[in-house]
Amino acid sequence: MSRTTDRITADRIRLSVVGIGPGDYDMMTGRAIWALSESDTIVGYQVYTALIQDYFQGKEYLTTPMRQETERCRLAINEALEGKKVAIISSGDAGIYGMAGLMYEVLEEMKRESVQPTAVPDRLDKLKSIVIEVIAGVTAANGGAAYLGAPLMHDFAVISLSDLMTPWTMIEKRLLACAGADMGIVLYNPSSHKRHDYLQKACDLLLQTLPATRVCGLVENIDREGTNTKVCTLGELREIPVNMFTTVYIGNSNTKIIGDKMVTPRGYQI
Repeated sequence: MSRTTDRITADRIRLSVVGIGPGDYDMMTGRAIWALSESDTIVGYQVYTALIQDYFQGKEYLTTPMRQETERCRLAINEALEGKKVAIISSGDAGIYGMAGLMYEVLEEMKRESVQPTAVPDRLDKLKSIVIEVIAGVTAANGGAAYLGAPLMHDFAVISLSDLMTPWTMIEKRLLACAGADMGIVLYNPSSHKRHDYLQKACDLLLQTLPATRVCGLVENIDREGTNTKVCTLGELREIPVNMFTTVYIGNSNTKIIGDKMVTPRGYQI
């Protein structure tokens, strides 16, 4: 099957939104490696560009701090308009809590701005020529699951505990809905300096429905230096310190521990 880029004509501008995976180079997809190798300029959050600079040398790296995602997208688009081959990166998968959706939104906003009386002539035509190519990566949910064993063999949901863009009341509603549906749950962003007790709050909420013996697991620093895994119960999980680089797994009613691994049966006949 040909790449999307093979069908982009010479009069179009390709802007790649690349998921670089959860950690090391060997967890990146082949297409992500190809896109970054072909790029002149790589744009990203400074923590993530630092992860790949040794593997993609000779590139121009442009960074913005955390919580400047919109500015990062505008920077990437403006670089592409200068004729450069640009890739903007996200950790994990760009379409899962990453930059892909925002890139589409920002490009449309810049097109609207370009029809204003003060806009640069021909800018709209150039913006219309940009083709956003989203390149999949390995997200933390399945990257960490491989370390734990096989916790995601059946239906599951991914929920971020960060309330920067989602009200905590909505997060609570989603946690309870998944618990009531007996779904496995993967928690992203379980803690930070300002949200040090959010995993405890989530566990307290889940314990209203789920037993304290429910099998859980966590992986810290997935596929990076200091990768650490632990299988535990929901009651024990509540007391375990975590950070923003930890991914948490809560099993369904059939999840069990085999050896030292967390396994959710799919239902195959043995």
